Amino acid sequence: MVERVAVELDRQPMVGPAAVDPPSTRGTIGLWQRQPGLSQAAEEPLLESAESHVDLTAQDCAELGRAWRVRAAREHGLDPGILTVGKTIGGGVPAGAFRVTHEVAEKALAQEDADYVDVGGIGGTLAGNALSVAAMRTALTEVLTEQAFRHTVPLAERFERGVRDAIGESGAPWSVVRLGCRVEYGFSPVPPRNGGEAAASHDDELETLLHLYALNRGVLITPFHNMALMAPTTTEAQVDRHTVVFSEVLEELYR
Repeated sequence: MVERVAVELDRQPMVGPAAVDPPSTRGTIGLWQRQPGLSQAAEEPLLESAESHVDLTAQDCAELGRAWRVRAAREHGLDPGILTVGKTIGGGVPAGAFRVTHEVAEKALAQEDADYVDVGGIGGTLAGNALSVAAMRTALTEVLTEQAFRHTVPLAERFERGVRDAIGESGAPWSVVRLGCRVEYGFSPVPPRNGGEAAASHDDELETLLHLYALNRGVLITPFHNMALMAPTTTEAQVDRHTVVFSEVLEELYR
């Protein structure tokens, strides 16, 4: 990946500020594994090879609650110059926030003619309203807490083990991916590495069957994904119930 970035940057020199945004680990199409080479150890040579073109790194964490990206960024050793968060940071209320390093902030504030109040993208009539701010404070202090993750991540690991074991026992050409407290299984023998591969493995009819099969047996999963997000209220019994139902449907499909 480092070599490819360097080649592309040399082919099309950039004029003015530029940034590298490391690939995501999820999108609307699904969840995929974080690839080797996206850790800080790999970002450093990437930036070194492109230092004549790139000013900073940016990490988009729009799916904060579901993708666990802020914690993932810390645990994978990432230290982006700009970190953006949104969606569940407001607990369902439209909201967004960003964090920048001191160096980035100083460079931004040094531009006396820059508009960082309205059209600069961080202001406007709906930004920072009392409801959004209150929702973000509540989500960050009462929901997205270390204590909550200490409960939800082990549950996600338990869910992942159950799904992986069931896939292995049935011989189904499927795979499972976990990111923090979110787990998703897909219809490919190897976990997708990007959104394109996730889309290619999608099967509407099979996904609909799984959802209806589970729903008829008391298990409801995300309607447009084979995904489960562990909540602070989720229990081991609920996780195990899904494992039983998932094993049963695989047995019927692949026996």
